[in-house]
Amino acid sequence: MNNENQDSSFKRELGLLDGTMLVVGSMIGSGIFIVSADIARQVGSAGWLILIWVLTGLVTVIAAVSYGELSAMFPKAGGQYVYLKEAYNKLIAFLYGWSFFAVIQTGTIAAVGVAFSKFAAYLYEPLSDANIIYSIGSFKLNAAQIVSIITIILLTYINSRGVKDGKMLQTFLTIVKIFSLAGLILGGFFIGANTEVWNANWADAWNTRAFDAQSGSWVSIGGTALLTGIAASMVGSLFSSDAWNGVTFIAGEIQNPKRNVGLSLFLGTFIVSVIYIMANLMYIAVMPLNDIAFAKSDRVAVVAAQYIFGDIGTVTIAVMIMISTFACNNGLIMAGARVYYTMARDGLFFKKAAELNLSGVPAWALWFQCIWASVLCLTGKYGDLLDYVMIIVIIFYILTIYGIFILRRKMPDAERPYKAFGYPVLPFIYIIVAGAICIALLITRLNTCGWGVLIMLAGIPVYYFSKPKEEADLQ
Repeated sequence: MNNENQDSSFKRELGLLDGTMLVVGSMIGSGIFIVSADIARQVGSAGWLILIWVLTGLVTVIAAVSYGELSAMFPKAGGQYVYLKEAYNKLIAFLYGWSFFAVIQTGTIAAVGVAFSKFAAYLYEPLSDANIIYSIGSFKLNAAQIVSIITIILLTYINSRGVKDGKMLQTFLTIVKIFSLAGLILGGFFIGANTEVWNANWADAWNTRAFDAQSGSWVSIGGTALLTGIAASMVGSLFSSDAWNGVTFIAGEIQNPKRNVGLSLFLGTFIVSVIYIMANLMYIAVMPLNDIAFAKSDRVAVVAAQYIFGDIGTVTIAVMIMISTFACNNGLIMAGARVYYTMARDGLFFKKAAELNLSGVPAWALWFQCIWASVLCLTGKYGDLLDYVMIIVIIFYILTIYGIFILRRKMPDAERPYKAFGYPVLPFIYIIVAGAICIALLITRLNTCGWGVLIMLAGIPVYYFSKPKEEADLQ
């Protein structure tokens, strides 16, 4: 199949600003407002809290600038799926696409939808997960799940009307989100900052301890326990910094993709990493570490807003986070469907997903994604969804970045308008760090991460079962 023709029916309507806003908007969802509480409980000090976010930022930017080489080599719809197919084979690419549909993208959409409902419930209590609408046996349908599903359906509908509608919504909401976050951070430093609190938080900045839920007390940690705590902490911070690769999936709709995709990846991840580190420094400047660690429902940003602006601040921040999660899911929904479209063109997904509607978007792929993400909203809690998603995400990031090494050998003469920054050192460092996190997660969170890996491996028999059909279709 001619991959250049693959994108010919897509409309190239997205520029560098749109690509960057897609990266930023997809990355900034709910995590930065929530996960610092869990990180504080895992490592128990201001220094380690900030170090986790700095390390996350470095790892994310390294991965993004490494992807720049791949995006310039293969500037077409499908992104990471295409890179894996070119570097390895169809099986590895299929396992990514299978995992992407089964857990990665749909699980992330579900988790962000659940987070949206969590903050909607802050404004209007009946929308919370405590409000059970219907129950049968052990299954309970609550109001928060219904709210999550409604937002996913609405955003899928908007994106089915054309990339222009999705693009305009994404860019507008992302700009609102950036200014709102900047307002919160500046408000924290200039209005809510408390020198005594700041000094107290930094007085014992490197004393590592973890909160033991069973005993209800802090315990000192070191060695293996510290490494375990760091790995567990980074599930949340990496999830908060994930989805930056979404812009690679819609490369078929980006103007001058050989330049703009890689640039969008770098600019987007750098901007978000700086915002995240500044937000956590603000938390430390405004409130004691214990208030960060034990914020109600982990809503750290709401507690910070209470310190800074009083009661009106908590309402404002809840609305801001709802806008943030809404924009995040818009970017995820827009980008995800392009992977299923590309898989369907390869005969590895439902045939209908390969069709573009009159607006030039893969509407069937969008609705398949919508249905499964909605099902996941009914089955998973926010924390469990994070564990399922992140272990597989990291595994495929490692494989993709190692793919740069493979393609340098396999296609030494291929055109590379952009080369991975710091190659081979930085990509290799990423592989080592990410690999260590994967091993630690499998050791410490096998009950959730293990299921994620099993779901991924379940794709192997599915691939071989569908292969004869795929070959028949191609004949």
